Amino acid sequence: MAEILGGSDTGALAGGPTPGGLPAQGEAANLGDILLRILDQGIVIAGDIQINLLDIELLTIKLRLLIASVDTAREMGINWWESDPTLKAGALEASDDRQALAERVAQLERRLEAGEGIEDDG
Repeated sequence: MAEILGGSDTGALAGGPTPGGLPAQGEAANLGDILLRILDQGIVIAGDIQINLLDIELLTIKLRLLIASVDTAREMGINWWESDPTLKAGALEASDDRQALAERVAQLERRLEAGEGIEDDG
């Protein structure tokens, strides 16, 4: 039978995947195959929720969801996680530093309000 088809794809005849990575007709795709395909190619889910009252727009929520692998997202030019400071390795330490600084500023503000002089006790 492969000779009739020109010997093109015997994998499809044997029940294997076709050249495009899709399962042959009649073959069930498992969840892992579907997930790999989605992450490889990406999928976009978009929707808008709009709440109107007497033809007056009260609220509009625009939902956009992109599901893709990191490599696929980089190919699309999406790499926001690389510059997000909260996702960096030292983000927890930086957060602690910001908290300590905020406490120090609050303490200095209380001193100013009380009329005390500001001394560097550092």
